[in-house]
Amino acid sequence: METNTHRKAFQELDDAINRSVIGQEQVVRTLLLALLTNGNVLLEGLPGTAKTRSVKSLARCLTAKLGRIQFTPDLLPSDVTGNEVYQEVEGKQMLQFQEGPIFNNIVLADEINRSPAKVQAALLEAMEERTVTVAGQSYKLPPLFMVLATQNPIEQEGTYPLPEAQMDRFIMKTNVEYPDDAAEEDIIRLVRGEEAGEATEEPRFSQDIVFAAREEVAATTVSRNIDQYIVALIMATRDPARHTDSRLKDWIRVGSSPRASIALDKCARAAAWLAGRDFVTPDDVRGVAHAVLRHRLILSYDAMAESVSTDDVIDEILKKVTAA
Repeated sequence: METNTHRKAFQELDDAINRSVIGQEQVVRTLLLALLTNGNVLLEGLPGTAKTRSVKSLARCLTAKLGRIQFTPDLLPSDVTGNEVYQEVEGKQMLQFQEGPIFNNIVLADEINRSPAKVQAALLEAMEERTVTVAGQSYKLPPLFMVLATQNPIEQEGTYPLPEAQMDRFIMKTNVEYPDDAAEEDIIRLVRGEEAGEATEEPRFSQDIVFAAREEVAATTVSRNIDQYIVALIMATRDPARHTDSRLKDWIRVGSSPRASIALDKCARAAAWLAGRDFVTPDDVRGVAHAVLRHRLILSYDAMAESVSTDDVIDEILKKVTAA
Protein backbone atom coordinates (compact mmCIF):
# COMPACT_ATOMS: atom_id res chain seq x y z
CA MET A 1 0.00 0.00 0.00
CA GLU A 2 2.82 2.41 0.88
CA THR A 3 4.47 1.76 -2.46
CA ASN A 4 1.30 2.77 -4.28
CA THR A 5 1.06 5.90 -2.12
CA HIS A 6 4.60 7.00 -2.93
CA ARG A 7 4.18 6.22 -6.63
CA LYS A 8 0.92 8.18 -6.71
CA ALA A 9 2.71 11.14 -5.12
CA PHE A 10 5.32 11.08 -7.90
CA GLN A 11 2.59 10.89 -10.52
CA GLU A 12 0.96 13.95 -8.96
CA LEU A 13 4.35 15.68 -8.91
CA ASP A 14 4.77 14.84 -12.60
CA ASP A 15 1.33 16.29 -13.42
CA ALA A 16 1.95 19.44 -11.38
CA ILE A 17 5.26 20.28 -13.07
CA ASN A 18 3.81 19.56 -16.53
CA ARG A 19 1.00 22.04 -15.84
CA SER A 20 3.61 24.70 -15.13
CA VAL A 21 6.03 23.69 -17.89
CA ILE A 22 4.07 22.94 -21.04
CA GLY A 23 5.38 20.76 -23.84
CA GLN A 24 8.44 19.43 -22.00
CA GLU A 25 7.18 16.06 -20.74
CA GLN A 26 10.50 14.33 -21.40
CA VAL A 27 12.39 16.96 -19.41
CA VAL A 28 10.04 16.56 -16.45
CA ARG A 29 10.38 12.78 -16.56
CA THR A 30 14.18 13.12 -16.56
CA LEU A 31 14.03 15.34 -13.47
CA LEU A 32 11.89 12.77 -11.63
CA LEU A 33 14.20 9.91 -12.58
CA ALA A 34 17.17 11.90 -11.28
CA LEU A 35 15.29 12.63 -8.07
CA LEU A 36 14.63 8.92 -7.57
CA THR A 37 18.24 7.97 -8.27
CA ASN A 38 19.91 10.74 -6.24
CA GLY A 39 21.53 12.02 -9.42
CA ASN A 40 22.33 15.27 -11.18
CA VAL A 41 20.95 16.39 -14.54
CA LEU A 42 22.32 18.48 -17.39
CA LEU A 43 19.66 20.30 -19.42
CA GLU A 44 20.84 21.57 -22.80
CA GLY A 45 18.72 23.81 -24.96
CA LEU A 46 18.43 27.20 -26.55
CA PRO A 47 17.35 30.17 -24.39
CA GLY A 48 13.64 30.40 -23.64
CA THR A 49 12.87 26.66 -23.53
CA ALA A 50 11.73 26.65 -19.86
CA LYS A 51 14.84 24.98 -18.42
CA THR A 52 14.98 27.28 -15.40
CA ARG A 53 11.21 27.25 -14.98
CA SER A 54 11.23 23.43 -14.78
CA VAL A 55 13.76 23.45 -11.96
CA LYS A 56 11.91 26.16 -10.03
CA SER A 57 8.63 24.29 -10.34
CA LEU A 58 10.22 21.08 -9.00
CA ALA A 59 11.67 22.96 -6.01
CA ARG A 60 8.31 24.58 -5.18
CA CYS A 61 6.40 21.30 -5.26
CA LEU A 62 8.97 19.62 -3.01
CA THR A 63 9.14 22.57 -0.60
CA ALA A 64 12.88 22.36 -1.17
CA LYS A 65 15.43 25.12 -0.75
CA LEU A 66 16.55 26.31 -4.16
CA GLY A 67 19.98 27.80 -4.70
CA ARG A 68 20.63 29.52 -8.01
CA ILE A 69 24.10 30.18 -9.36
CA GLN A 70 24.32 32.30 -12.48
CA PHE A 71 27.53 31.16 -14.15
CA THR A 72 29.47 34.01 -15.74
CA PRO A 73 33.08 34.34 -16.99
CA ASP A 74 34.13 36.26 -13.85
CA LEU A 75 32.61 33.83 -11.33
CA LEU A 76 34.99 32.45 -8.67
CA PRO A 77 34.94 28.96 -7.09
CA SER A 78 34.27 30.54 -3.68
CA ASP A 79 31.11 32.13 -5.14
CA VAL A 80 29.82 28.57 -5.50
CA THR A 81 31.11 26.76 -2.41
CA GLY A 82 31.39 29.58 0.10
CA ASN A 83 34.45 30.90 1.91
CA GLU A 84 35.94 31.62 5.29
CA VAL A 85 35.41 35.22 6.41
CA TYR A 86 36.51 37.17 9.44
CA GLN A 87 33.66 37.80 11.85
CA GLU A 88 33.52 39.22 15.34
CA VAL A 89 32.28 36.63 17.85
CA GLU A 90 32.03 37.72 21.49
CA GLY A 91 34.48 40.53 20.86
CA LYS A 92 37.03 38.33 19.09
CA GLN A 93 37.89 38.26 15.41
CA MET A 94 37.47 34.70 14.11
CA LEU A 95 37.45 32.92 10.80
CA GLN A 96 34.02 31.44 10.16
CA PHE A 97 32.78 29.53 7.16
CA GLN A 98 30.06 31.28 5.22
CA GLU A 99 28.06 28.81 3.12
CA GLY A 100 27.70 29.41 -0.59
CA PRO A 101 24.63 28.68 -2.73
CA ILE A 102 25.74 25.05 -3.14
CA PHE A 103 24.31 24.43 0.36
CA ASN A 104 20.72 24.01 -0.78
CA ASN A 105 18.49 21.05 -1.64
CA ILE A 106 18.26 21.82 -5.35
CA VAL A 107 21.04 23.81 -6.94
CA LEU A 108 20.30 25.45 -10.27
CA ALA A 109 23.60 25.92 -12.08
CA ASP A 110 22.30 28.29 -14.71
CA GLU A 111 24.22 28.43 -18.00
CA ILE A 112 27.00 26.36 -16.45
CA ASN A 113 29.11 26.41 -19.60
CA ARG A 114 29.55 30.19 -19.50
CA SER A 115 32.22 29.91 -16.77
CA PRO A 116 35.76 28.56 -17.16
CA ALA A 117 36.82 25.10 -15.98
CA LYS A 118 38.14 26.16 -12.56
CA VAL A 119 34.65 27.29 -11.53
CA GLN A 120 32.92 24.25 -13.00
CA ALA A 121 35.41 22.08 -11.07
CA ALA A 122 34.13 23.56 -7.82
CA LEU A 123 31.04 21.39 -8.28
CA LEU A 124 32.87 18.07 -8.72
CA GLU A 125 33.13 17.04 -5.07
CA ALA A 126 29.60 18.17 -4.29
CA MET A 127 28.09 16.27 -7.21
CA GLU A 128 29.90 13.01 -6.43
CA GLU A 129 30.42 12.88 -2.66
CA ARG A 130 27.79 15.34 -1.40
CA THR A 131 30.42 17.25 0.57
CA VAL A 132 32.31 20.51 0.13
CA THR A 133 35.89 21.01 1.31
CA VAL A 134 37.12 24.54 2.06
CA ALA A 135 40.48 25.30 3.71
CA GLY A 136 40.93 21.62 4.59
CA GLN A 137 37.56 21.34 6.35
CA SER A 138 34.77 19.17 4.89
CA TYR A 139 31.12 20.19 5.16
CA LYS A 140 28.18 17.89 4.46
CA LEU A 141 25.46 18.94 2.06
CA PRO A 142 21.74 18.41 2.84
CA PRO A 143 20.31 14.83 2.60
CA LEU A 144 18.22 15.92 -0.38
CA PHE A 145 20.71 17.44 -2.79
CA MET A 146 20.89 17.56 -6.55
CA VAL A 147 22.54 19.79 -9.14
CA LEU A 148 20.34 20.68 -12.09
CA ALA A 149 22.53 22.46 -14.59
CA THR A 150 21.43 24.25 -17.72
CA GLN A 151 23.67 24.97 -20.66
CA ASN A 152 23.36 26.56 -24.05
CA PRO A 153 24.54 24.55 -27.06
CA ILE A 154 28.32 24.79 -27.34
CA GLU A 155 27.98 26.51 -30.69
CA GLN A 156 26.61 29.58 -28.88
CA GLU A 157 29.00 32.49 -28.40
CA GLY A 158 30.74 32.78 -25.02
CA THR A 159 30.51 29.13 -23.97
CA TYR A 160 33.18 26.79 -22.59
CA PRO A 161 33.07 23.01 -23.05
CA LEU A 162 32.48 21.15 -19.78
CA PRO A 163 35.35 18.88 -18.64
CA GLU A 164 34.73 15.18 -19.29
CA ALA A 165 35.11 14.42 -15.56
CA GLN A 166 32.25 16.76 -14.78
CA MET A 167 30.04 15.54 -17.63
CA ASP A 168 30.41 12.01 -16.27
CA ARG A 169 28.97 13.11 -12.92
CA PHE A 170 25.62 13.99 -14.46
CA ILE A 171 23.50 10.86 -14.32
CA MET A 172 21.53 12.08 -17.35
CA LYS A 173 21.63 14.74 -20.01
CA THR A 174 18.44 15.77 -21.76
CA ASN A 175 18.05 17.96 -24.82
CA VAL A 176 15.34 20.59 -24.37
CA GLU A 177 13.59 21.15 -27.68
CA TYR A 178 11.19 23.86 -28.82
CA PRO A 179 7.50 23.00 -28.16
CA ASP A 180 5.10 22.13 -30.98
CA ASP A 181 2.23 24.33 -32.27
CA ALA A 182 -0.40 23.22 -29.74
CA ALA A 183 1.98 23.51 -26.78
CA GLU A 184 3.06 26.98 -27.94
CA GLU A 185 -0.56 28.14 -27.85
CA ASP A 186 -0.97 26.70 -24.35
CA ILE A 187 2.18 28.51 -23.22
CA ILE A 188 0.79 31.84 -24.43
CA ARG A 189 -2.46 31.27 -22.54
CA LEU A 190 -0.61 30.12 -19.39
CA VAL A 191 1.61 33.20 -19.26
CA ARG A 192 -1.33 35.46 -20.06
CA GLY A 193 -3.21 33.98 -17.14
CA GLU A 194 -0.23 34.42 -14.81
CA GLU A 195 0.04 38.07 -15.81
CA ALA A 196 -3.66 38.48 -14.99
CA GLY A 197 -3.04 37.06 -11.52
CA GLU A 198 -4.71 33.72 -12.10
CA ALA A 199 -3.16 31.41 -9.54
CA THR A 200 -2.59 27.76 -10.38
CA GLU A 201 -2.74 25.50 -7.36
CA GLU A 202 0.36 23.37 -6.94
CA PRO A 203 0.56 20.39 -4.58
CA ARG A 204 3.28 20.32 -1.94
CA PHE A 205 5.12 17.13 -1.07
CA SER A 206 7.29 16.21 1.88
CA GLN A 207 10.91 15.35 1.12
CA ASP A 208 10.33 12.12 3.09
CA ILE A 209 8.34 10.90 0.08
CA VAL A 210 11.52 11.07 -2.00
CA PHE A 211 13.60 9.07 0.48
CA ALA A 212 10.90 6.41 0.85
CA ALA A 213 10.55 6.11 -2.92
CA ARG A 214 14.31 5.71 -3.29
CA GLU A 215 14.26 2.73 -0.95
CA GLU A 216 11.57 1.11 -3.09
CA VAL A 217 13.54 1.79 -6.27
CA ALA A 218 16.61 0.21 -4.67
CA ALA A 219 14.56 -2.93 -3.98
CA THR A 220 13.47 -3.31 -7.62
CA THR A 221 14.49 -6.69 -9.02
CA VAL A 222 17.09 -6.83 -11.78
CA SER A 223 17.78 -10.17 -13.47
CA ARG A 224 21.22 -11.28 -14.63
CA ASN A 225 20.03 -11.03 -18.23
CA ILE A 226 19.40 -7.30 -17.69
CA ASP A 227 22.84 -6.90 -16.12
CA GLN A 228 24.40 -8.58 -19.14
CA TYR A 229 22.38 -6.39 -21.51
CA ILE A 230 23.59 -3.23 -19.73
CA VAL A 231 27.20 -4.41 -19.88
CA ALA A 232 26.85 -5.29 -23.57
CA LEU A 233 25.58 -1.78 -24.36
CA ILE A 234 28.49 -0.15 -22.53
CA MET A 235 31.05 -2.48 -24.10
CA ALA A 236 29.72 -1.55 -27.53
CA THR A 237 30.90 2.01 -26.79
CA ARG A 238 34.35 0.90 -25.59
CA ASP A 239 35.05 -1.82 -28.15
CA PRO A 240 32.83 -0.98 -31.12
CA ALA A 241 34.99 -3.18 -33.38
CA ARG A 242 33.11 -6.16 -31.92
CA HIS A 243 30.24 -5.18 -34.20
CA THR A 244 31.93 -5.57 -37.57
CA ASP A 245 28.69 -5.08 -39.48
CA SER A 246 28.24 -1.47 -38.29
CA ARG A 247 30.15 1.80 -38.47
CA LEU A 248 30.41 2.18 -34.69
CA LYS A 249 34.19 1.72 -34.77
CA ASP A 250 34.45 4.68 -37.15
CA TRP A 251 32.22 6.93 -35.06
CA ILE A 252 33.33 6.42 -31.44
CA ARG A 253 36.68 7.78 -30.23
CA VAL A 254 36.17 7.29 -26.46
CA GLY A 255 33.50 5.10 -24.88
CA SER A 256 31.60 5.29 -21.61
CA SER A 257 33.03 4.76 -18.12
CA PRO A 258 31.69 2.38 -15.43
CA ARG A 259 29.59 5.30 -14.18
CA ALA A 260 27.48 4.77 -17.31
CA SER A 261 26.75 1.15 -16.34
CA ILE A 262 25.78 2.22 -12.83
CA ALA A 263 23.60 5.02 -14.18
CA LEU A 264 21.82 2.72 -16.65
CA ASP A 265 21.04 0.30 -13.82
CA LYS A 266 19.76 3.02 -11.48
CA CYS A 267 17.67 4.84 -14.08
CA ALA A 268 16.18 1.61 -15.47
CA ARG A 269 15.09 0.62 -11.96
CA ALA A 270 13.56 4.06 -11.40
CA ALA A 271 11.74 3.85 -14.75
CA ALA A 272 10.37 0.42 -13.85
CA TRP A 273 9.16 1.73 -10.49
CA LEU A 274 7.42 4.71 -12.08
CA ALA A 275 5.72 2.27 -14.48
CA GLY A 276 4.31 0.32 -11.54
CA ARG A 277 6.60 -2.69 -11.71
CA ASP A 278 9.04 -4.21 -9.23
CA PHE A 279 11.29 -5.67 -11.95
CA VAL A 280 13.28 -4.22 -14.84
CA THR A 281 12.67 -5.06 -18.51
CA PRO A 282 14.91 -4.40 -21.54
CA ASP A 283 12.50 -1.64 -22.57
CA ASP A 284 13.28 0.17 -19.29
CA VAL A 285 16.98 0.12 -20.17
CA ARG A 286 16.35 1.25 -23.75
CA GLY A 287 14.04 4.00 -22.54
CA VAL A 288 16.79 5.71 -20.53
CA ALA A 289 19.78 4.83 -22.73
CA HIS A 290 19.90 8.09 -24.68
CA ALA A 291 19.72 10.33 -21.61
CA VAL A 292 22.34 8.28 -19.77
CA LEU A 293 24.83 7.84 -22.63
CA ARG A 294 24.60 10.92 -24.87
CA HIS A 295 27.06 12.96 -22.77
CA ARG A 296 29.38 10.00 -22.10
CA LEU A 297 30.56 9.42 -25.67
CA ILE A 298 33.32 11.26 -27.49
CA LEU A 299 32.77 11.01 -31.20
CA SER A 300 35.47 10.68 -33.84
CA TYR A 301 36.29 13.30 -36.46
CA ASP A 302 34.65 11.03 -39.03
CA ALA A 303 31.37 11.14 -37.14
CA MET A 304 31.49 14.91 -36.82
CA ALA A 305 32.37 15.30 -40.48
CA GLU A 306 29.35 13.19 -41.40
CA SER A 307 27.10 15.14 -38.95
CA VAL A 308 26.51 11.98 -36.92
CA SER A 309 25.20 12.87 -33.43
CA THR A 310 25.61 10.92 -30.20
CA ASP A 311 21.92 10.05 -30.40
CA ASP A 312 22.52 8.53 -33.84
CA VAL A 313 25.34 6.43 -32.39
CA ILE A 314 23.16 5.27 -29.49
CA ASP A 315 20.41 4.35 -31.96
CA GLU A 316 22.93 2.17 -33.79
CA ILE A 317 24.11 0.56 -30.56
CA LEU A 318 20.54 -0.27 -29.51
CA LYS A 319 19.97 -1.76 -32.94
CA LYS A 320 23.08 -3.97 -32.84
CA VAL A 321 22.97 -5.05 -29.19
CA THR A 322 20.01 -7.24 -28.32
CA ALA A 323 18.79 -8.43 -24.93
CA ALA A 324 18.96 -12.13 -24.14
